[in-house]
Parts: sequence; C-alpha cells; structure tokens
Amino acid sequence: MLPPVMAMISRRKLRYPVSPPLWQYLYHFDRMREIPQVYDDLFHFSGSIPYEDPTGKETLWLTVFYDPQHMEELRPKLTQIYTELKVGGAAERHDHLLVDRIDFGEFGNSRPFRIRITNLDNDNSDYFYVKHADASRIYGLELEHILSPSRINYLVKGNTLIEEHIAGVPGDAYQRDHMKGKDLNKVRIAKEFTKFNERCFIRLLGDMRSVNYVVEITPDFEEVQYRVRPIDFDQQSYQGKGKTYLAYHFDSNRPVTRLAFEVLNRRAIQQYVAEEHAQMTRRAKVESGRLKALLGVMQREAELAPPAHVSRLALDLAKYHHTDVFRDCTTMGELTATHISHMLEL
Repeated sequence: MLPPVMAMISRRKLRYPVSPPLWQYLYHFDRMREIPQVYDDLFHFSGSIPYEDPTGKETLWLTVFYDPQHMEELRPKLTQIYTELKVGGAAERHDHLLVDRIDFGEFGNSRPFRIRITNLDNDNSDYFYVKHADASRIYGLELEHILSPSRINYLVKGNTLIEEHIAGVPGDAYQRDHMKGKDLNKVRIAKEFTKFNERCFIRLLGDMRSVNYVVEITPDFEEVQYRVRPIDFDQQSYQGKGKTYLAYHFDSNRPVTRLAFEVLNRRAIQQYVAEEHAQMTRRAKVESGRLKALLGVMQREAELAPPAHVSRLALDLAKYHHTDVFRDCTTMGELTATHISHMLEL
C-alpha cells in the first residue's frame, strides 16, 4: 500500500503545452535556441537493455540502441545540441565529440533520454537530458534559476527540452551510503535539508522524494559543505495536497528528517528557515524584473493543474498559514505567485 503522500502522486502527471506568452518569455531570456528537435526521433530505437550502475546494480534506466543509419543522423544533432548548451554554439566542429551512450527513462513523467557525450581528445565524459517540453517543468526550472543558490542551464525548441546534468549523489544513495560515515557532519546536512525543504515549499515544488534530488558534497578548509539540489521539476505547482510540497513528509526522506530533528532544536530550525527566507528574498529582489515577468506569465495560464488540485491546495495553504490571501486564487499560477509573495513578504 502506498504511503499517504505518495498516494497523491502515483499517477503520471498531465502535460501542459508551452503557451505563446511563455514562449515570448523564453525567447526574451535566451532559453529558446535553434537546436534540432530530437525528442520524437529518439523514440525510434531498435533495442534496449537494462542499465547497470558502476557497482553492477540494475537501475530504472534502459540503454537504447539504434539502427546504424538512424544513429548516423542522430549523432551530429546531439553533438550540436551539446555544443549549444555548453558554449552557445560558438564551436563550429563537433568531430571530437562522441555520442557514447543513450539511456531512456520510461519511469519518469517526462520520459527522459540521458545522453552521454565523450570528448575524444581527453576521454572526458559529460551528460545532458532530452525531455518533452512541458510548461510545468519549464516554470520549475525558471523558479529554481531565480530563487535558489544554483543556476540552471537549459534550452527549448518546439517539443524538445534540453537540460544540463546536475552533478551530485542521488538522495536515496546518499542516505543509504553516506549518512553512517564517520566523516558525516550531522548538523550541516540537517541544516541544508531544512533549508532545502523550505525552498521547495516557498516556490511550491512538489514530489521531492529522495530520488528527485542530489546532494553536492564540497570539502572546505575545515569542514565539509553540503547542498541539496532538485533534479526533477515535473511537479512544480501541480499537486493539490499541501504536504506534497514538504520534502520531510516523504517516507524516503525519513532518515535525514529523523537526523534533523535529533541534532537541531526548534530555535536552530527557526534560525535556518529565517536564513533561507532572507536569502530567497535577496535573490528575488536582485532578479525582480525576471521574477515579475515569469510570475506574470504564470498567473495568466488557464490551467497548470486540474481545477480540483487548485481549490484543494488553496484550502491547505490557507489553513497552514492561517490567512485568507489565497481565497481569490483560481489558478496554480496565482497560487504560486501569492505564496511566494506571502512567504517572502515581497
């Protein structure tokens, strides 16, 4: 039986088309590029095998294969996309780039393809993702770029969305393999997870199960620094239940949630929440023009979620914050803009 929060997001999310105002926004902020629209082409694979991680464990990804002629057509398109993503298309030749592997994720809402590119000059490999362009996902990427401490690199053309790989230890692997280590700084990881939970809640990014974020581990001169970053933006402002926007409510995050409550008292938690509010407010003010434009477009979207989700979430947020400011919100865009404004006091 599914846990209560998971039961709310067990079905595949509906896709929403990119509206003309959102296309204008993407063009203005240089997200639209003249790249090959390869998403549909990538589905023409002729075979597949389960992808195993470096330890030999089978994953949810499938490594897919193509007929030689089709692969010959795909290769220059994919290397062109990678060059555009990394250097803005300035490099004219891609001969030194090899499409090393293509993996397909049937499990995800976006049904993504993961492309591994290897530089033949130095044998260094990198990844990028090809997904179906969905309005919810794009709003999620933009809000992450504007309001989080990390920048996001992505491109859009037609139904093809290209996302840069976000490096880090997957959340489930981190909790399984790293949280019992002697070098774990319990307070710092608890602090970062607390701030991550608050960031997602403020901008209404849902479904932050342990498989949907990564943990960046950075050695500092005395201690280790951590940063938790989402890697899945499908559930931006979509679900109707308020708990789905709080990462600590998911069973898969129970180990790190338990740790946070063990090592942080209420005053420390309140301090870190206040820190995140202050930092997000500063980012919002620095990017005020861009944020205003994005939320303006988002509020005009007729539908980014089923109407029942909107009415349910408005009630949950009103109850959580003890306010009636969400009473007149009729769309997810209006709810998101109102929630950000209310929590950051913009």
